[in-house]
Amino acid sequence: MAGVRPTPARVREALFDILGARVPDSAFLDLYAGTGAVGLEALSRGAARSIFVERGRAAARILATNVARVARTGSAEILEEAAGAALRRLTGRGDRFHIVFLDPPWDESVAAEVLVLAASLLAPTGILVREHRSGQDASLPEEAGLRPGRTYRYGDASLSLFHRDPGSRPA
Repeated sequence: MAGVRPTPARVREALFDILGARVPDSAFLDLYAGTGAVGLEALSRGAARSIFVERGRAAARILATNVARVARTGSAEILEEAAGAALRRLTGRGDRFHIVFLDPPWDESVAAEVLVLAASLLAPTGILVREHRSGQDASLPEEAGLRPGRTYRYGDASLSLFHRDPGSRPA
């Protein structure tokens, strides 16, 4: 399917090794979900809920099929719309997430508004993980209010982690 680059299995495994005990009972946001492999993995590891955001109609259909097929313990919701629109909807509903995972298309720039909105949806002790091409700048705008953590490199793919400063509050 054109435009969909699934997170490789070894990167997914590494991601969940990094997240560890944060996943069980968490609220997980899979932004730019594609086929949903990452959000479904979160559910299989005990996340209470996973929300998938995917704007591509073909990918969203495959995602819906995957969600229906996979046994899971938590709830799943698919938002078939652009990232910015979905994040504004989630903000309006008052949603908060323990883990926000962004895996945007590597050859498209991500609007600063999307990054700031994604950061604003983090629970106070939440973590934002951005998958990106190794060597690519994955920094967030200062308005996001998150500090960079470690970046893990896995060949062409890297995972960059971002956290709130202790004592800061969500926007």
